[in-house]
Amino acid sequence: MTADVEIAEITDPKRRALAIGARIDEHQAAIAELSRLRRETLEELIAGGMTQTQVADLLGMSKGRVSQLMSVGLRPERAFLGTGKLTVAIGAKRESNRSDPSNVLSAEAFNAYERLGAAARAAGLDAVNEVVPAPGNVHLNRPNLVVLTNPRLLPFLGQVMEADPHIRYVLDDKGWHLVDLTTGTEYRSPRDHGEPADYGYVGRLPRPDRKGTFLYLAGTHAPGTLGAAAYVADNLAELYRELKTRRFSTIVKCVFEPGNQLNIISTDRVTPLYRHEGA
Repeated sequence: MTADVEIAEITDPKRRALAIGARIDEHQAAIAELSRLRRETLEELIAGGMTQTQVADLLGMSKGRVSQLMSVGLRPERAFLGTGKLTVAIGAKRESNRSDPSNVLSAEAFNAYERLGAAARAAGLDAVNEVVPAPGNVHLNRPNLVVLTNPRLLPFLGQVMEADPHIRYVLDDKGWHLVDLTTGTEYRSPRDHGEPADYGYVGRLPRPDRKGTFLYLAGTHAPGTLGAAAYVADNLAELYRELKTRRFSTIVKCVFEPGNQLNIISTDRVTPLYRHEGA
């Protein structure tokens, strides 16, 4: 018995209506993803040397239809972020010196979510944020997940980063910093010395259940998290062309306006886009 037949046999109209809605959402999501993949495939054929006329002949359609399919629909690079509604999990810090101790987000982390959300919506995806309170027990085993903030707020991410053979966050007596394990270079935040700049980690890491991956963006300080998000949002198409959805990592340096950490002036990679073995 197919799922549609099972739905038709639900006698309670309220339950049937809910089941129909869920089923339609599933179909629409599948159609949207296939449309994205078709557009990407057509672009690959053209990039490989075929003309639109040749592609049209291959697929048994008109050249005008091929041109239409390549100009409408979802942008292929959205797959770098996910295939459905994104959940952006943001580590919060506990402020105990308040009269009502609570978990709060930094303005930079929330702005990072807004930058990613805008990029996701432009690519055809929706996004919601999820506050991860102290001690930072974020649930990683789910699809379409982006995680923001460093292991100081999300300690378990320090362990998950051990799957990255190239870059690691390290804590020593001078504080948190990034290390390029491949070259041995340490990247300590210029912000610690009063300079308007910070470093951020950008990587795709394996979920603990090994059934997928998630995108992890983490600054040494809050401006670095915003800078990492700005880098991804501004370079989404290039990152997808280079990496598709493979595991990778890199370090980004961001410069912000003196006295205004929310205004990122520039973001530049300071390491290669390291591709992880077997990914």
